[in-house]
Amino acid sequence: MGAQKSVHAGRAKIDVNVDFTHRLCAAMMVHSFRNSGSSSPLSLIVGSLCIKHPNLFGKSEKLDVLWDKGISDSNILIAYRKPRPEWLAQHSFVIQHSISPEVGIHGVPVDNFSQTGSGGVNLCRFSAGLELDEPGSSNWSSKTSIKFEHVRPVNDDGRSICRDLHGFPVTSSGSCDDSMVVLKQESRFAKANDHSFTRFNLQIEQGIPLMSKWLIFNRFKFNASKGVKVGPGFLLASLTGGSIVGDIAPYQAFSIGGLGSVRGYGEGAVGSGRSCLVANTELTFPLNEMLDTAFFCDCGTDLGSGRYVPGNPGLRHGKPGAGVGAGYGIRVKFPVGQFHVDYALNAFQQKTIYFGFNNVAS
Repeated sequence: MGAQKSVHAGRAKIDVNVDFTHRLCAAMMVHSFRNSGSSSPLSLIVGSLCIKHPNLFGKSEKLDVLWDKGISDSNILIAYRKPRPEWLAQHSFVIQHSISPEVGIHGVPVDNFSQTGSGGVNLCRFSAGLELDEPGSSNWSSKTSIKFEHVRPVNDDGRSICRDLHGFPVTSSGSCDDSMVVLKQESRFAKANDHSFTRFNLQIEQGIPLMSKWLIFNRFKFNASKGVKVGPGFLLASLTGGSIVGDIAPYQAFSIGGLGSVRGYGEGAVGSGRSCLVANTELTFPLNEMLDTAFFCDCGTDLGSGRYVPGNPGLRHGKPGAGVGAGYGIRVKFPVGQFHVDYALNAFQQKTIYFGFNNVAS
């Protein structure tokens, strides 16, 4: 169920877009890893609210408000942008608050690592800061941001916690929260033609210790992908990796496994480390104008760095540290997007089916 409304305020036109959907598929899930005995029907409502004001103070200032609610997570984002000439960096002031379960690091793998259950740790994040978008040149673009971040772990009942189910700290400070100032630089490269495309993304983060107890760390992550047309089919290959050094909290580690990482495993069920390397390949063939079939193979490893994560959550949950998943799937094209189903098999011969929908038609 959705609704859209335009509200006129002076010369400004405010766009309001509301979308609420009942998550019917949640009722059909065979496995439930979170305590739902006291959950109300409203907990199965997912939706989003988007408000855009293009002329807040009469000088083309833009205000965007975005609210997303999932079954077990929520996110509120407020962005204010003041127009500048195109040849100058565009800056935005951003405030964000989110709550989400931390299953990638603290989740418990089950069913031969094909599923991940709740570990009772959720992250409540607040951030505020400045983002600068540099003018794009040729195929390159870049963004720089500096933000204050405050992270507070909570349990499934919303109470602040400082330790996980095994009694190990879930923050870097050992208290119920962490604070940090993060300077982030992101560079992107993209090039495409009728037969292939190339993409590269590099992120570098630096934790600035403005106070003695604030986190200090260096983190980088990259993703490189290449797509090539092979006869009637299309071959896509990608490589993702990263590393982090410094006094980190467990939730800052890289989680490996799940949709978008190594299919056939639950979220973070392969491993969680200070470093990671994930490779994905997928070959797609068209069957007709609406239907494609795909064959894929994923692999990932924490490069032996899981033991260097505070509390070593990967070892305590029995994660292997490396994994391979393979399978096949179908892609159904609609005017509003693409529906896809993937059938994956992991190294422990456990089968998993993934469903998804991309709201951008391809």
